[in-house]
Amino acid sequence: MTELQQRILDAVDAGWDEQLAFTRDLIRYPSLRGQEHTAQEFVFKALRGRGYAMDRWAIDVDTIKDHPGFSPVAVPYDNAINVVGTHTPKQASGKSLILNGHIDVVPEGPHDMWSRNPFDPAVEGDWLYGRGGADMKAGIAANIFAVDALKRIGLQPAATLYQQSVTEEECTGNGALSALVRGYTADAAIIPEPEDDMLVRANCGVLWFAVEIKGRPVHVREAGTGSNAILSAWTVIEALRGVEAKWNAEKGMHPYFEDLDHPININIGKIAGGDWASSVPAWCRLDVRAAIYPGVEPKDAAAEIEQAIRRAAAGDPFLSNSPPDVIFNGFFAKGYVLEEGTEAEGMLSRAFEQAYEGERLKSFTTPGYLDGRVFVLYGECPCLVFGPRSENIHGFDERVSLESVRRVTKTIALFIADWCGTETI
Repeated sequence: MTELQQRILDAVDAGWDEQLAFTRDLIRYPSLRGQEHTAQEFVFKALRGRGYAMDRWAIDVDTIKDHPGFSPVAVPYDNAINVVGTHTPKQASGKSLILNGHIDVVPEGPHDMWSRNPFDPAVEGDWLYGRGGADMKAGIAANIFAVDALKRIGLQPAATLYQQSVTEEECTGNGALSALVRGYTADAAIIPEPEDDMLVRANCGVLWFAVEIKGRPVHVREAGTGSNAILSAWTVIEALRGVEAKWNAEKGMHPYFEDLDHPININIGKIAGGDWASSVPAWCRLDVRAAIYPGVEPKDAAAEIEQAIRRAAAGDPFLSNSPPDVIFNGFFAKGYVLEEGTEAEGMLSRAFEQAYEGERLKSFTTPGYLDGRVFVLYGECPCLVFGPRSENIHGFDERVSLESVRRVTKTIALFIADWCGTETI
């Protein structure tokens, strides 16, 4: 390890208390879908105060709707604010870099099922608790404080560097896509998602859709003469389970997925229906998330899902004459594979080994969605999705390991110094 590398590691430690306080402050903003703007204002001011040239905008559907990476959206984007801070060196000599993270968080569920208020961050031992702390506000803080560590020892990146805080990662991916379409590109990108100290090699694509099922309402005393839309939903669910089983059986055809037990998950995430306990329900709606393999076109997977639901409906006396409607209303995203052996990955591996005291960086395949697909598929940019150890993301008592976050920050800081180079401030 060089003297400079050791100084960088020590500088991260020196700023750790400030980084932890910043992360806790960020968690306190409940940046749920449609409410991201207050957290983004916090990030905007933090970056502006550090001297970044600032840009922020609400996602404009008209500018991205014709892009092949666009996902359909059924909500207003007034508060879907993206924030980008740009560092420009005195004299560019290194390679440019995007440090990306998403500010949006998933709904927290009933608060009485948490051990504490999900938006009142708490530290117990090595764990920081709070909704969005792991996924992924600790990562946004790591990006910011990795650059801060360089500044603490009188250095800055010798290349253009972008700090991106985007929205819509949890539902469409349109936030990262909007930043790309706006012109933000670089030679490499890092996204410190909570990936248990590993690098993502391959990542599923995702579809979001709703299935609207009609019934025939009658008084419950005559239930046999009606058609129960909620019970009919089981016909649709069984059809979707059939698609899921078929796609999982095909895993051997997809590199990096063949050894996973269950790479494809089709999740019934939400169900609503009916109007009155004593009436046979006239309607039922399912909200569904389906994974697809890299290389599979979303439109082809969508067509297969629709066909399976139509076949199932054809065998039902009522649904055959009143088939369910399938509405694609969110993710319509392809998966991706990160090419092995890139220069960026090599540099990250070396930085990781130094920050993790001799450990080797491992890669793995995840069935979750990641904004890395925007960079890899459409930006011609190697995207290194690597981040801290966590537990219970999207669940109760979400938490992230603080020591892991510290090491991730060190890894990013060392990578910046190697990839971008450094110059005196």
